[in-house]
Amino acid sequence: MNLRDLRYLVALAEHRHFGRAAEASFVSQPTLSTQLRKLEEQLDVQLVERNSRQVLLTAIGQQVVARARTILREVDAIRELAREAREPEAGRLTLGVFPTLGPYWLPHAVPVIRARFPKLTLHLIEQRSEQLVELLDQGRLDAAVLAEPVLHPGLSHRPLFDEPFVLAAALDHPLAVRTQLQSSDLKGQDLLLLEDGHCMREQALAVCSLSGAVEADAFRATSLETLRQMVAANGGLTLLPKLAVLPPVPQHPGLRLVPFAGGGPRRRLALCWRATSARSEFMEKLATLLATPAVLADPLPGAPA
Repeated sequence: MNLRDLRYLVALAEHRHFGRAAEASFVSQPTLSTQLRKLEEQLDVQLVERNSRQVLLTAIGQQVVARARTILREVDAIRELAREAREPEAGRLTLGVFPTLGPYWLPHAVPVIRARFPKLTLHLIEQRSEQLVELLDQGRLDAAVLAEPVLHPGLSHRPLFDEPFVLAAALDHPLAVRTQLQSSDLKGQDLLLLEDGHCMREQALAVCSLSGAVEADAFRATSLETLRQMVAANGGLTLLPKLAVLPPVPQHPGLRLVPFAGGGPRRRLALCWRATSARSEFMEKLATLLATPAVLADPLPGAPA
């Protein structure tokens, strides 16, 4: 038994297809199939059910894959530890972000990271928060930016910054003429929200609960861009994170953006990584670097005078 064969088995478990698993492992399909047959012979158990329609793991195969993932994570951690010892601020960093943050925060964050760590190769992955936590746990991400609270026991995290929400209103909505709002001004208002699965939906629902606003039941959006269009077209309201309305994001001509006074609704972002990571010291440096983007102090474009 060797680590290469365990990686082939884990790849097959993830892709459930010999061809795709071989492609992901950078080997030919016959090579991957042959090595997995040898692994089964060495263990004297069947790990994979093979038929013309699909690939399934046997019960013992599933248990072996679970143990293999643990072994491979530890091996990767050893390699990571050696790389960190040689050159802590170089190598590859795989960073995850969620969809309502990534397109708006990364244009500000990536140049800062590259300027401070010029030898670092940055690889970015965008997924919903639940998937990011899973990828972190599997060792397929080095770190991820998530919205607090971060409740996963295997993760370390450091707060980065609080991002305010702003109200996006159609031009003819009564709240569009306000220069700023209190959360209580949302009482009784219908808000358009994102669909299930987005962490920002949960954050917006929390705002609704505290302010007395209600979710508009006619529509749920798949993205912030869809929310913008629907608010502008239907004369409704929504909450948008401030980074999503600041340059270089173009201003929507049919929307008025209104900030909240004082401690209005906001979300707290944190950098998260595995507590066992050999790069924890570097992650602390990275979190310090990424704390409080200067752009958050900029005024809202097109806000009422």
